[in-house]
Amino acid sequence: MTPYLYLMLAIFAEVSATSALKACNGFTRLIPSLIVVVGYCISFYSLSVVVRFMSLGYAYALWCGIGIVVIVAVGYFYYRQPVDIAGLCGVGLIMAGVAVLNIFSKMSVH
Repeated sequence: MTPYLYLMLAIFAEVSATSALKACNGFTRLIPSLIVVVGYCISFYSLSVVVRFMSLGYAYALWCGIGIVVIVAVGYFYYRQPVDIAGLCGVGLIMAGVAVLNIFSKMSVH
């Protein structure tokens, strides 16, 4: 599997785990709690594989940036949490940062 597929798996697992945090109700509900623990384990394992092939800063920036954008969307659409203008601007800046890393940076090379 390529590093980018592992990175996508790490992001998906992290987003799933983070989304389940609200539903686990302080680890008092079994199924959401298991999703949190298993999701973070898969995410960190996958991220540890990714950093063997690309720089730590680049991998972590992509993992965090994409994860934040998706979690904001999950909060808005699934949990009905509003996003104000400042929040949208912040998410836009994160997306711009991820785009700049992918297009212009040589950071991904060890």
